[in-house]
Amino acid sequence: MGDVYGATIERIKAQDGDKSRLGMAALMWISHAERPLREDELCHALAVRLGSKEFDVGNIPSVSTLVNCCQGLITVDKEASTVRLIHFTLQEYFSSRPDTFSKPHSAIAEICLTYLNSRQIKALSTDSSPDTQKAPFLEYCSVFWGVHAKRELSDYGRSLAVEVLKEDYSQISTRLLLSRVQYFHSSDFNTPYRFSGLHCASFFGIVEVAAGLINMGCCSLSQVDFWDCGPLTWAAQNGHEEVVRILLERGEISPNKPNTYGRTPLWYAAQNGHEAVVKILLRRGEVDPDKPDNDGRTPLSRASRHGHGGVAKILLRREEVNPDKPDNRGRTPLSFAAQFGNKRVVKILLEREEVDPNKPDNNGRTPLSFAAQLGNKGVVKILIEREEVDPNKPDNNGQTPLSNAAWTGDEGVLKILLEREELDPDKPDNIGQTPLSDAAWKGHEGVVKILLEREEVDPDKPDNDGRTPLSCASRHGHDGVAKILLGREEVNPDKPDHRGRTPLLKATKRRHTKVFKILLGRGEVNPDKPDIDGRTPLWYAARNGDEEVVKILLGRKEVNPNRPDKCGKTPLWCAARERHEGVVALLQS
Repeated sequence: MGDVYGATIERIKAQDGDKSRLGMAALMWISHAERPLREDELCHALAVRLGSKEFDVGNIPSVSTLVNCCQGLITVDKEASTVRLIHFTLQEYFSSRPDTFSKPHSAIAEICLTYLNSRQIKALSTDSSPDTQKAPFLEYCSVFWGVHAKRELSDYGRSLAVEVLKEDYSQISTRLLLSRVQYFHSSDFNTPYRFSGLHCASFFGIVEVAAGLINMGCCSLSQVDFWDCGPLTWAAQNGHEEVVRILLERGEISPNKPNTYGRTPLWYAAQNGHEAVVKILLRRGEVDPDKPDNDGRTPLSRASRHGHGGVAKILLRREEVNPDKPDNRGRTPLSFAAQFGNKRVVKILLEREEVDPNKPDNNGRTPLSFAAQLGNKGVVKILIEREEVDPNKPDNNGQTPLSNAAWTGDEGVLKILLEREELDPDKPDNIGQTPLSDAAWKGHEGVVKILLEREEVDPDKPDNDGRTPLSCASRHGHDGVAKILLGREEVNPDKPDHRGRTPLLKATKRRHTKVFKILLGRGEVNPDKPDIDGRTPLWYAARNGDEEVVKILLGRKEVNPNRPDKCGKTPLWCAARERHEGVVALLQS
């Protein structure tokens, strides 16, 4: 295919007039853009003329013209309204021949910056309610010009960037750029973002542009934006160590100054795993390596939560860092690492004597509880092998690591936990639900089987409301679990809860026909047993309009079809009120 592509590209270059330029430029944009380009975006990009302060709509080519100029190497995806290369192998061809286009990222950055500096876009930025539909290329330029410039930037591109950024960065461009930041959700164009050109250069990490703006003195190094972040914070957060260095060389910046949320540049760098930036910041004596934010979360806590083992090691070399420091909710670095399955960080933290592997948070949840609940088998195994870890330690709701695993249905975690001899597999929580009840409630057949293999487990143990595991399974229609439980002699298939509701009644009320039939097949089950309100399975089936179940129950001699509840309402009254004509006919026959 390479020879075919090469020959086609030579034909594109040999075209007369503007066709050659348009064809190669279109291919450059499509093959080097950060995301697929819409038709209108690509056409507007190709209409930009470098050095011009005006965007001439008369230069916008049609998509059909571009397709012709590219000699069939591009196509329009009608469903997505994007323009793409004809085949993925063409992208591979361009990747293997980087000289096909001369400095493509630099060229794209220059075009984006020219567009942002045009009179039309500047006019939009001062409008209180800008109409961006007339500028479809604006979003791509605002979000990605810096990405291309970071990769490759000419002197001309640098001068364009400084020209665009030397005054307060365009409000509309700021909004479009920051809409890509996870925590920024504002859609108000009138919000005073205070996001300067230096903020933008630091955000992208473009050293030459940041240095140029600093030397010109047109941007304040200490100015904070809408998020109360200065340029240093953005550079640290995005891992741009060279920009961090040049900013720190200026004495007016305090590298330990927190924003409104108590987060320092080090906090952000640690959270995002930027080891080089963390090292640079820690060389500054005034930087507190253990400074918590307003929620009590330290840099180590954030590194642990996101699994940045390298950052964790760097921080732990500092004596000031408390490796077991809880946040305002009692969550320690180990707690976060365990919750998110970061085995490497868990091992690093457990090497420290100060770390309590059994330390609960304010809700009583231990690192083992979090790991078990989230199904992090590797972490569970590491923790369960520690003698000081209590496998039975309940949280404030009485739920143990085993009950968490049973609830989520993680058989692997369950088996690891059961390896500890002192573990109680039948320990109830504060409402009396055992791990078996939890598994039955959720329908986890594998977990039910594993737990029933343990002699200590009572298969018919009721909770504080009298609900047995079979009752839980019946209520939620888990016929597989019901069959397993009914295979045990100790299980009473007709055992009511404290409201008098038997498993059969619950299955009927919830219209779980499979479970209903399984239970009705047991001779011990009374098909006409009422709850404390006097409502029988037939009463509920009639109210639900469940003709199949009504027929089955009417075929049982024990069932009284006229039995009223405590308010005197019979099955017939319920069916008639709900206008279930089929059921009414069955009851009257």
